[in-house]
Amino acid sequence: MLNNPAKIGPYLCGAGQRLLVIAGPCVIESESLTLSIAERLATAARDLPVQLFFMASFYMATRTSRESFGGTGLDDGLRVLAGVRETTGLP
Repeated sequence: MLNNPAKIGPYLCGAGQRLLVIAGPCVIESESLTLSIAERLATAARDLPVQLFFMASFYMATRTSRESFGGTGLDDGLRVLAGVRETTGLP
């Protein structure tokens, strides 16, 4: 038997629910850029029938070159994501 809609934390996803959208940059490059993207996404989604979750990685291990930027790291990444949540209200 399918569990539909599915419960994800306090949110419901699936039949009869607003579309669940997960969006954001692949990797956190800087706090200001990440916050700017989050603010634009929050504004765009405000009038749409969707549930928006912000996503951005603080470390990307799937780079093609070891010299490529891979992210800010755990501590800075979590700090930036907490700031996004506090500023925009996005989960």
